[in-house]
Amino acid sequence: MSLPAALVPLRNPTFRYLWLGSVIAWLGTWLQNTGAGWLMTSLAPHPLMVSMVQAATIMPVFLLALPGGAMADIMDRRMFLIGAQIWTLGAASLLAVLMLTGGMTAPMLLGLTFAIGIGSALTAPAWSAIVPELVPRNDLVQAIALNGIGFNLTRAIGPAIAGFLIVLGGSSLAFSLYALSILPVIAVLVMWRRSQRFTGLPREHFLSAMRAGMRFVRHTPAVQSAMARTIAYSLPAAAPWAMLPLYVRQELGLGAGWFGLILGLMGIGGVTSGMLLPMIRGRFSRGATVLLCSALSVTGTLILAFSPHWSTAAFGMFLFGLGWTAAYATMQAAAQLACPPWVRARSLSIYQLAQNGALTLGSFAWGLLGGIIGMRPALIAAALTGAVLALGARYFRIEAVVSMPLPEAPIPARPEAPAAELVPLLRNARGRVMETVHYRVQPSERVAFLEVMAEVRRVRRRSGAAFWQVYENVAHPEAWLEIWSMESWVDHLREVARLSEDDRAVLTRAAVYQTDARRPARYLAVDPRDDEGIGALPPGAQVAPRVPGG
Repeated sequence: MSLPAALVPLRNPTFRYLWLGSVIAWLGTWLQNTGAGWLMTSLAPHPLMVSMVQAATIMPVFLLALPGGAMADIMDRRMFLIGAQIWTLGAASLLAVLMLTGGMTAPMLLGLTFAIGIGSALTAPAWSAIVPELVPRNDLVQAIALNGIGFNLTRAIGPAIAGFLIVLGGSSLAFSLYALSILPVIAVLVMWRRSQRFTGLPREHFLSAMRAGMRFVRHTPAVQSAMARTIAYSLPAAAPWAMLPLYVRQELGLGAGWFGLILGLMGIGGVTSGMLLPMIRGRFSRGATVLLCSALSVTGTLILAFSPHWSTAAFGMFLFGLGWTAAYATMQAAAQLACPPWVRARSLSIYQLAQNGALTLGSFAWGLLGGIIGMRPALIAAALTGAVLALGARYFRIEAVVSMPLPEAPIPARPEAPAAELVPLLRNARGRVMETVHYRVQPSERVAFLEVMAEVRRVRRRSGAAFWQVYENVAHPEAWLEIWSMESWVDHLREVARLSEDDRAVLTRAAVYQTDARRPARYLAVDPRDDEGIGALPPGAQVAPRVPGG
């Protein structure tokens, strides 16, 4: 029996087991989120304090996204995820113990929520980065959507279960079950036998890896466009999240059970959205899909703002959830498809930094505004802001896809091999590596050449170049020189492996202008004051004669 289109990624066993484990953990997460938000309405019933629970959940992602992504790229992602889950388990257990012993206060609740958020911040980029390892490329978008379906399925039932548990045994029961829900994820990760890719090169250094990730995103328009779209959606979308607990209690006069029910309707909307996404993707572009989802979420926020009754508030959150899941699945897929494996976690961490930074800023802003002008006017303002930003963000295209590397594709402009006497010293060399390529360009080709060089610049910088520049010979206008530098010799060796198929195509176009008179060359920076650097050859070593211009 064939699976429905929305469930096709589950045919991959490892993805299926990890997805099931994550669903259990997400259910526990909703128990914790709902319990924490509702508990704060008793500990400190002010719009700003209640919204700070949401901010405390998201802020660690904003602060730790890039470091977490760098660690997930340079470490074994499976072991990294296990460590992050153990940290989260410790924070969740302490939260439950404090509730059971009666020692919970508003600052402690925010602090432990922040600690749990640290675990989420470290998990998110690594978890996103392993999805392409678990499913074929054609299943990637729906695998991301399926994660959204699981997340929203638990959102649909989790808050309602949390409301029942809070009535039955208080927030301590919800927090205890949350701690237990993390154990299945750890078990699945321990059993996963992840295949390893050996490059023969040493592991990247932490700070260098962070810089490489930032350079890649800075010079990849597809990722930047996805970030712009997610910021435009997330800023106004933070309002219902931040104010819903207090809105339900003060504006609608309802209790924890009704809060869970209304939040659950949002989850049902998210599940419906995820199941319909394959059909939507067949009819609309990514940009049009995000615009449609923004319209649904804006409409849902407006209905919530004018709701006199729980039923209309629940319908508004249902519409909001319809937009939420499909929008984030579409935007994150656009970002993932633009990222090669070597930098995927770092790039996605920066993408998630933009997303969660916007949610954090929005939570503070709408909570503060709600305390000044009231929650209903603040929700109306958020909806209007969402409509304006959605229309403005249409100009950031998210349809582009960067092709993955093809090892058999030729690399033009190969420099000659290093001198034999320098080879043993290069790997530990501390200086930057400068690379040069000479071009000969006829006056009639100048404009076309510079257009290609603009693309070459992005290719070099995406691949790790710390500096890039093209020069024109003032005495011979037809002679051009391209120069770029890598942080180290090892980083230079990684350069070729980082090129995508599209990058190689750009370099092939540039190679048409290369001159045959002078080969590409590589130069290692040497500090003349350092007699123990690369310039200090072994005793008795002699430098072989070099070809001029090499």
